[in-house]
Amino acid sequence: MKIASVADVKANLSAYIKASTDELVVITKNGKPVAVLLPMEDNDELERLALAYSRRFQTILHEAREQFRTSGGIPHDDFWRELEDESKQQAPAQDNAA
Repeated sequence: MKIASVADVKANLSAYIKASTDELVVITKNGKPVAVLLPMEDNDELERLALAYSRRFQTILHEAREQFRTSGGIPHDDFWRELEDESKQQAPAQDNAA
């Protein structure tokens, strides 16, 4: 792990981006960690990272877990049936938009 100040990263950003392919680069401000540079292998990895840190997405997950905990959810077959029914209802609207 490499540690660098914001000022140093600003002055040498390309070098730190390159270094991040080998190890994590922790960026500090006033001696405290504030950010991390890490390499992205592909867009899927970027999306996973963005979702993991999305407050909105985490709220949705929390609410879904709570709802499942209190209601027990719905049976597997019912879920897929409802999803298929919803897709069929949306298909004509999508066909008309084309």
